[in-house]
Amino acid sequence: MKDNQTDTTLDSLIRTSMKLEDLPSPELNQRLKSAVYRQEAVMRESAATRTLSLWYLPMTFNLILFGLLAAAALTFIRNPYLSYLSAGICCYIGLAGILLTLVGLKKASIKEDIAIRVRKRGAFT
Repeated sequence: MKDNQTDTTLDSLIRTSMKLEDLPSPELNQRLKSAVYRQEAVMRESAATRTLSLWYLPMTFNLILFGLLAAAALTFIRNPYLSYLSAGICCYIGLAGILLTLVGLKKASIKEDIAIRVRKRGAFT
C-alpha cells in the first residue's frame, strides 16, 4: 500500500469543506420557523386526548342514594306520617342535588372541570 502524504490539494479541499459554515438566509429561517409554529399549533388544536365528561355522576349518585333512602323510609318506618315526611325530605334533597348540578353547569363550568382526559394511542404531545 502506498501512502500519499504529499497530496496537499485533497487535504486542503477537505479542510476548507470542514470549515464552511453554511447559514440559511434570515428569510428562509423565518419561513421555516413559521412553518414549524403553524404545525405545532395544528397539532395542539387537534384532539390528542379524548375527553369523557363526568359532570352528571354526582347528581346521579345523589339521586340514587336519596331515592333508596326514601324507599327505605317508606318500607321500614311504621308511622305513615313520619315515613312520608322522611321520604319527602329525601326526595327534596335529591331534587336539590339536581338543581345544584344545573346551577354549577351554568355558573362554575363544571363540565370542563369534572372530566377524564384519556390520551389517544400514538398521540404526540
